[in-house]
Amino acid sequence: MKIFITGISTDVGKTVTSAIVVEALEADYWKPIQAGDLDNSDSHKVKAQVSNSKSQFYPNAYKLNTPASPHLAAEIDGITIDLKEIKEPKTKNHLVIEGAGGIFVPLNEKDTIVDLIQPEYKIIVVSRHYLGSINHTLLTIEAIQHRGFQVDGIVFSGNENKSTESLILNKTGIKCIGRIEEEPYFDQNVIKEYADLFRDNLLNL
Repeated sequence: MKIFITGISTDVGKTVTSAIVVEALEADYWKPIQAGDLDNSDSHKVKAQVSNSKSQFYPNAYKLNTPASPHLAAEIDGITIDLKEIKEPKTKNHLVIEGAGGIFVPLNEKDTIVDLIQPEYKIIVVSRHYLGSINHTLLTIEAIQHRGFQVDGIVFSGNENKSTESLILNKTGIKCIGRIEEEPYFDQNVIKEYADLFRDNLLNL
């Protein structure tokens, strides 16, 4: 199973969600494009939070120096992101692929994050509650579906908002994989607890 994890915006919990899914399935992990924080990248963070010994972590296709939209970070580095150069790692294990920002974050003048999604990917959308998040969540889901893909699950991140969550789930008919509370920190033990909670829903995607 290949699982693509995207979010309704930046800083909504994609990387923590990725760590939980990797741990739950003892899956491999790949972030195609990393922009900024190269010494403490999302790959570093997920690897540090995962405690199983089976998961493999594959190098980014593009490592960009500036914490900015990938198209701009690439321009600053004097390169252009080419989708043909982004080759999915070969593995017989489950693979978790983490996007960058939301699905329409630009990679170059033409392509965006959604263009990384392949037909066989299971797609999980991470939603975090803030003013406007219902709109962003529904827009994200509708845009993915408009491309001919289905969204297989939603993860809610942050403090619970029952009204928002039930509205989104009822309106979309998409399964909730689980919710991640506003934890004081995330370490291997916390990630493992969530992995145990999410595992059955993930296996049934």
